[in-house]
Amino acid sequence: KMFCTCTSMGLLGINAYKVAVEVDLSESFPGFDIVGLPDVAVKESRDRVRTAIINSGFDFPIGKIVVNLAPSDIKKAGSLYDLPILIGILRADGQIDCDFRDCAFIGELSLSGAVKSVKGVLPMVIAAKENGVKDIYVPVDNCQEAAIVEGVNVYGVESLKQLVDH
Repeated sequence: KMFCTCTSMGLLGINAYKVAVEVDLSESFPGFDIVGLPDVAVKESRDRVRTAIINSGFDFPIGKIVVNLAPSDIKKAGSLYDLPILIGILRADGQIDCDFRDCAFIGELSLSGAVKSVKGVLPMVIAAKENGVKDIYVPVDNCQEAAIVEGVNVYGVESLKQLVDH
C-alpha cells in the first residue's frame, strides 16, 4: 500500500487555485476511482491515464487506486488533471522516484502518452507561483503562455516518457 501527493492547479471562472492530487494504492480488488467533485472529463481521465501508462512502457498497477482532488468542495473540470494523476500513480507505485514538493503538473494526455495543451494556463501558473510552486510542468504548446510569469521555472512537456526522463 502506497500513498503519494502531487500538486496541480484548478480554474474556477478566471480564478485559479491549488489542487492537491492524492493517490492511494492498495492491494485489494482492482478499481480506479476519482473523488473530489470531478466532472465527466475528469472521470474520463481514468481511461486516458491507464492507456497512456501502458502505451508509454510503464506497468499499470494492479489493485485499488483512489485519487482525491482536494479541496473536495470545489468542482474540478476538464482534462488538465491527467498528468498529475498519472505522475501520482507512478510515484505511489514506486515506478518513479523524485521530490515533487515544490512542483506542479498540468496537462491532458493522449492515449499514446503525448501531453496535449489545456486552457487557462496563465492564471494557473500565476496562482502556482503565489502558492510557493518553484517548478511547473505544462504541455509544450502552453509553454510560451506560461513563461510570461517570472519567478517560476516552466518546463514544456511533450510526452510522459520525456517527463520521466527529465
